[in-house]
Amino acid sequence: MSKKLTDQQIIEQAKKLGVEVAALKAVIQVECKGSGFNNDGTPVILFERHVMRQRLIVNGKRSIAETMEIKRPDLCSKTSGGYGLYSVQHKKLDDAAKYDRVSALESCSWGIGQVMGYHWYSLGYDSIQQFINAMYKDEALQLDAMCRYIKHNNLINALKNKDWKAFALGYNGKDYKENNYDVKLGNAYKKFST
Repeated sequence: MSKKLTDQQIIEQAKKLGVEVAALKAVIQVECKGSGFNNDGTPVILFERHVMRQRLIVNGKRSIAETMEIKRPDLCSKTSGGYGLYSVQHKKLDDAAKYDRVSALESCSWGIGQVMGYHWYSLGYDSIQQFINAMYKDEALQLDAMCRYIKHNNLINALKNKDWKAFALGYNGKDYKENNYDVKLGNAYKKFST
């Protein structure tokens, strides 16, 4: 069975959200360049070292955060960045998991929608493991997580109205301008709507 997303699955999710298929395809394209899996079959992830620090603190493990900031600032830091190549993201996750597995899994953005792991609870998953299992299974479940995130964050109207600035702000946060997410979304939408 293929892990790849089908057009029919995108159409079904767009219908559930009440948005144009082209708009949903635009988000998929911009968030993960159109693929939720690496060549080795692992989900596309981005490990966020500043989120690792935040999650450790939220999860009651401040002393681990302090240790990691000294020993592994590439994995736990007050500042974002230092991402490195996509090819090293799972190695970073594995290394961080040796300190605290749950916080490490929560510190990555996952799959087609690049949904942060720490959203598992607010998106209706029973556990971080259930969320991770979905991210590993196929792109359809990755898309489902992305659509749950869009719905949970009240971004459906922005997507319906092709208000790319509002959508980018709600989906990616206030730093969306640094990466021109709104412009990229608009351009991707034009491509898919023709």
